[in-house]
Amino acid sequence: MPRRAPLDLLSSLRAKLVIPYVLLTLATAMIGMFVITRLVASTLRERFANQMLEASRVAGDSMVRRERVHLEDLRLMTFTQGVGEAMAGDEAGDLQQTLFPLVLNNGVQSLTVASAGGQELLSLIQDPATSEFLVSRGADLSQVELLAGPLAGRKDALGDKFAGLLSTIYGPYLFTAGPVRGGAGEVLGALMIGTRLDSLASEIKAQVLADIIILDSSGALMTTTLAEPEDGYDILSLAPYDVAYLNPGKTVQLSLYGRPYQIYYTPLEVRQKPVGVLGVVLPSNFIVTTESTSRNVFILLFTLGTLAVIITGLVLASRISRPIVRMRDVSLAVAAGDLEQRTGVRGRDEVGQMAAVFDLMTFRLRRRTAQAARLHAEAVRRSEELAEANVRLQQAQQQLVQSEKLAAVGTLAAGIVHDIKNPLAVISGLTEELQEGVTPDSAIATPLTQIRENAVRASGIVTDLLKFARQSNPEKSYQNVWDTVRTAVRLNDYLSRRANVRVGVDLTARPVMTLYDAQQIEQVLVNLIQNAVQAMTPQGGLLSLVVREAPPWVEIEVRDTGVGIPAKNLGRIFDPFFTTKPPGEGTGLGLSVSYGIVAQHQGQIDVRSEVGRGSTFVVRLPLRSPDDKTLAG
Repeated sequence: MPRRAPLDLLSSLRAKLVIPYVLLTLATAMIGMFVITRLVASTLRERFANQMLEASRVAGDSMVRRERVHLEDLRLMTFTQGVGEAMAGDEAGDLQQTLFPLVLNNGVQSLTVASAGGQELLSLIQDPATSEFLVSRGADLSQVELLAGPLAGRKDALGDKFAGLLSTIYGPYLFTAGPVRGGAGEVLGALMIGTRLDSLASEIKAQVLADIIILDSSGALMTTTLAEPEDGYDILSLAPYDVAYLNPGKTVQLSLYGRPYQIYYTPLEVRQKPVGVLGVVLPSNFIVTTESTSRNVFILLFTLGTLAVIITGLVLASRISRPIVRMRDVSLAVAAGDLEQRTGVRGRDEVGQMAAVFDLMTFRLRRRTAQAARLHAEAVRRSEELAEANVRLQQAQQQLVQSEKLAAVGTLAAGIVHDIKNPLAVISGLTEELQEGVTPDSAIATPLTQIRENAVRASGIVTDLLKFARQSNPEKSYQNVWDTVRTAVRLNDYLSRRANVRVGVDLTARPVMTLYDAQQIEQVLVNLIQNAVQAMTPQGGLLSLVVREAPPWVEIEVRDTGVGIPAKNLGRIFDPFFTTKPPGEGTGLGLSVSYGIVAQHQGQIDVRSEVGRGSTFVVRLPLRSPDDKTLAG
């Protein structure tokens, strides 16, 4: 491999990517080292956080120790001689005489004795202002949840004692309750010992050297060692949602008394059950002061670093990214079919070489695509020509088959009409002469009438055959299709009314003029209308005639709501002598004659039908101007 010149090495893509970022990495490393040395101040936050955690742990331990003291006092009072007997006999005086010395000696701030039925036998509550004890008796304590467990003899994982926070006339207390049992183990009642939360919070504050907040299980404030803030005590409370997701703890920053404070809230648990929330409050202004001192330095350093990164990024974008982005845009345009695009990128590096190769590839692809497009257009054109030729061939084939049928029937009919019509005329005439000499009550009157009627009917069939065989060329003139449609409707008006058929005609906004033989097209419409009326007899229905322009055609639509035509018969309805009518009601030549007339006009007649819903016949005539002689008769 030949050696590359130094200029080529410096202009390579690798050099453009590596050299700037090596320099930037070195600069960033030096700045990072300097910043790290300045981040020692962050240890203050860690120490502060550890202090709050430790204070919270000590506060929690203090609550646990107080609960243990309650348990010891409960055991002492429960097993004191005479307590059980006095409770069994509802002797409130004996209870007070026995328990009051223990309350004084052990520093109990509240004692409640309840009977097995939940009645208050004795309550001793110390007034925090005078240190005197208030004595109470006779209250109903059956609804106190903390006493419900001991009175019912329930136990939990730690035993038969229960603890919780309750509010009294002297404020919130931490209570511990336990049962008093007789000799046979029966529950004689319960004792409940309590300590005021404000005095307990003051003790904890002295131990942890931080202010204390105690909230109930809903997040409402119960007591605190803080003086009331300017915004009131409500800002120290928590929402019930925050209390539900408090474990293991949550730190809240507040501004109290014009200084920043942090409060660490943690669940308050007694006997391993959450009964509220314990908060430890410490001022954090010394941390703010330290951060303010170094803030300017950090801002300056990171500003310089950010400017360096931005400037470097701009240089890289202009020298490397811009050509790559240009090639991407050109690639997307080429993928979308625009093969006239060029990258316009020049250079001696790898990007420039790749752009040159891409432009060459696009040029060759453009040339081959143009050639393929020409071949595809030619193939499409020939395919369309073949499709049109195939359609014309199929139409010609159908018309040829139908014309052959009509020609064969016409030839047959022309050969036998005269031979049959003359004998029928003789039969009819002789029958009329015989009827003149016969009285109505004669035995041969009825047979003569039948002979004459059948001869007339046979003559009508022969006449239809003669018309079918002698179809003449149409005598076309430029006229309004409206007139022909209205005439056909008028000729069938009596037939329609007798069959209870409603007729609706929907014409275009302006007259429709074209070249056609009005008499022949009128005959076609009369046949279609009569067939439609017969299809709706005797139940009646709706007959609709619609005239519309659908270039290159004029369309006349005849739609009924009759019995419809089965699908198996749709291909035969234009055949001569094919009919679905009862014997004696049709010759099967009406639609065949109609088809022949429309075919002589170089038109079309189509049918759509659904059994039980009706049929629709569409007659299409070429739309021609009066100077168009291609279709003139």
